[in-house]
Amino acid sequence: MAATNGRTSPCSAEPASSAAASFGICALADFPFASRQGIRIGGTDCLVPMIATSIRRANIHDERSVADALAGAYGVVNAVSLYVEHGQETFHSVHVESAQRVADQALRAGVDRLIHISGIGADAASQSRYIRKRGEGELAVRAAFVEALFIRPAVMFGPDDAFLTTILKLLRQLPVYPMFGRGVTRLQPAYVEDVAEAIVRVMQRAQTPSTIFEFGGPRVYSYEELLRAVAHQAGLAPRLLPIPLAAWHALAWASEMFPSRLLTRNQVELMQIDTVSSPDMPGFGELGISPHSVETILQEMLSNCG
Repeated sequence: MAATNGRTSPCSAEPASSAAASFGICALADFPFASRQGIRIGGTDCLVPMIATSIRRANIHDERSVADALAGAYGVVNAVSLYVEHGQETFHSVHVESAQRVADQALRAGVDRLIHISGIGADAASQSRYIRKRGEGELAVRAAFVEALFIRPAVMFGPDDAFLTTILKLLRQLPVYPMFGRGVTRLQPAYVEDVAEAIVRVMQRAQTPSTIFEFGGPRVYSYEELLRAVAHQAGLAPRLLPIPLAAWHALAWASEMFPSRLLTRNQVELMQIDTVSSPDMPGFGELGISPHSVETILQEMLSNCG
């Protein structure tokens, strides 16, 4: 994602997590070096030039493909993520095996800086398969690239995202909004451009020992508080209906029987776990960034919509 002295640094990202990578590329384009933006399409990562004139394609499941993409890179940001498993695209294959593959090849390529994007709560001992594989992925990356840096953002939001935009759309369309449980799960949403800026600053820092950064926004909400805050900004008066988590699990189990899954048990599990940054971990403040609030960005989004 960054480059210096003519050495480029690719960034890989899938649609669910590509927003931070994309905004990060835009920020880096202001610096006097070439950069490439990574966009994941299917099982392939397309490295799109911002200033460079070549396009490289890399499949994170293929060692040679990754090695070719990393050749000559100064720094690498691995932001590839998976939220719904499909066939051979599993949490283990993407979050653990592919993460280790990128780290291995980054070391062999002589990359100076490797940043691995994970998520708040990543824990190799978690009962949630998604969170467990995130944690195992961090361990695999650190074992392969000892000086790797880790970034754990909270749930991210921004224009045209799959989080805040979806909540707003459903609040407008549904006469009654079904909540996950009693709406007490705590969230600390982080603005995607703030996370992107943090990635840039971490990449630019002087040599740093392996560190875990956790990035959360300026306010911690309960799920219900977040829904009401979004509704208030949009001038809505929602009727929120608590739905037992057991019912959501049953719905997700039924949904997983169909090719196009509207909901998965993994997603329900994630809505039972707080995603709040730890005060013991360096975060936005460490990098001199004042994060934007949900309310501020939502007002801009609503104003732009006319």
